[in-house]
Amino acid sequence: MGGRSGGRTRIVVGAATLDRFNHPAQVVVSAFGAAVLIGTGLLSTPYATTSGEPARLLDAVFTATSAVCVTGLVTVDTDTHWSVFGELVIAGLIQIGGLGIMTLATLFAVLVSGRLGLRARLVAQAETKTLSMTDLRRVVRKVVIFSLTSEAIVATVLTARFVFGYGEPFGRAAYLGVFHAVSAFNNAGFALWSDSLVRFAADPWICLTIAIAVIVGGLGFPVVFELLRFGRRPAGWSMLTRITLAVTVTLLTVGTLVITSTEWENPRTLGQHPGPARFLVGFFTAVMPRSGGFNSIDIGQMRPESWLVTDVLMFIGGGSAGTSGGIKVTTVGLLAFVVWAEMRGDTRVNVGRRRLPDDTQRQVVAIALLGIGLVVGATYTLLAIVPHSLDQVLLEVVSAFGIVGLSTGITADLPTAGHILLIALMFVGRIGPLTLASALALRERGRRYELPEERPIVG
Repeated sequence: MGGRSGGRTRIVVGAATLDRFNHPAQVVVSAFGAAVLIGTGLLSTPYATTSGEPARLLDAVFTATSAVCVTGLVTVDTDTHWSVFGELVIAGLIQIGGLGIMTLATLFAVLVSGRLGLRARLVAQAETKTLSMTDLRRVVRKVVIFSLTSEAIVATVLTARFVFGYGEPFGRAAYLGVFHAVSAFNNAGFALWSDSLVRFAADPWICLTIAIAVIVGGLGFPVVFELLRFGRRPAGWSMLTRITLAVTVTLLTVGTLVITSTEWENPRTLGQHPGPARFLVGFFTAVMPRSGGFNSIDIGQMRPESWLVTDVLMFIGGGSAGTSGGIKVTTVGLLAFVVWAEMRGDTRVNVGRRRLPDDTQRQVVAIALLGIGLVVGATYTLLAIVPHSLDQVLLEVVSAFGIVGLSTGITADLPTAGHILLIALMFVGRIGPLTLASALALRERGRRYELPEERPIVG
């Protein structure tokens, strides 16, 4: 048998029980920290730059962190500063960061909830919360196959477009296709052009392909797997899938409408494109704050109202156990149900035909408030050391925390202290929500007594 003993989560391997780790945070921090260190070392070599000179240590650390944390913020131009070797290192770090977080998040979901994808039945003994090595291998295999297959499809479409639409040689087209497929599916936002995807703003083959890759990668493996099995039978969808899809569709719709209408007449953004292309650019711009990080218009030229909407979308992010960041759409969806229940005076929070556990309600409130506190604190700190406006700084901070990669163009101009702050934000933004959710779910402390109740004035 297996379970928790002495505060440790145990994994069952046959009849033997092994102590896997004391706490999930140790695994996540160690794994991502090691990846950043290795990436920094590789990017610090003379082979990684086009000049043949070793990169500045801060640039190497920043780029490695941004790649492993699939953010996309950069202090140097990816295309001109890094050599082919450097670009391959970045792509490898993106793959490790994206695939690693999906695998770890999925495994932690198993440990926390006792099942994967609810109806997927990948865990043999869900009720006892034990996990065999066979189940582990199956989980990892499915995540890897799904990720690589998705990237291969995106790379094929992009390669064909670069060959037939832009006359690129097949080798160069394939290189561009694979790099941007990896970057898009893992929601990294790294591009091999100085203007990101601005030159392809009106090209639906490139923009829609990348947008779809960002959306699919950001939904989360449990949701995608469940959709593949029960796509035509919504009655079989779990609470996770229903909330993820509902909030995602709502955010994409509202974001597209608001950004498109706000920027419609702006001659420096949507206004420079013909009518039909403006809808494509508006949709693409609304998708990217999910953690995609690409841009087909100059973010620095957008109106402040659009920046605010972008901040909100970046802070929310994408789905759980996916490649996106933010506090997650599930958190926002569950918070909405908590607020609705309180407004109605219900004693329990019900989502459809299921009751939401009290501990889950506390978890989503804690994640949301801690995220807000971190963003506010980091924004205040950065404002104190840079001359930029609140709008620009807030977008930079939320972009780093939400591991998005969008910027008004101030990243490279920040002082060393600002770059270090963003590095910390990217790292915390990548591992924070996962480790926090796991910690809150796994940390159960029973009380042998109850304190007297007192109701303070609220509001």
